Amino acid sequence: MAERPVFAYFNTPEQANQALEQLQSLKLVEYAIERIDGYAGPGYQSIDQVGNTITGNFPGLGYLTLSGDFDLPDSGILAAASVSASGYSSGSPENRVTGRDIMLVAIVDEEDYEQASKIVKEAGAL
Repeated sequence: MAERPVFAYFNTPEQANQALEQLQSLKLVEYAIERIDGYAGPGYQSIDQVGNTITGNFPGLGYLTLSGDFDLPDSGILAAASVSASGYSSGSPENRVTGRDIMLVAIVDEEDYEQASKIVKEAGAL
């Protein structure tokens, strides 16, 4: 039987999980829920690296504030220009950037595709 992917973008992980619970009533082949952003890599996440901010031994602001690993210096400089990196703007309380950064990908049987699309839209997906 043919399969089709459903890509759905949500504001919160809870919305994606709610949609997934409903999708499980269909012929769900595979699924994944991930947080997505525009920057590659884990960047600055280790407490062992705290001393590097004092010594200056870190690649740049985008690495520190966006958790990005950039292959080229120009990419890091451009990312550091983001309001998310500078702290001059906040999208919401707790200095979090708002938007649809939670992605649910579900593989369903082709006969369930329309129903799956309806379920994710009703759960708040874009």
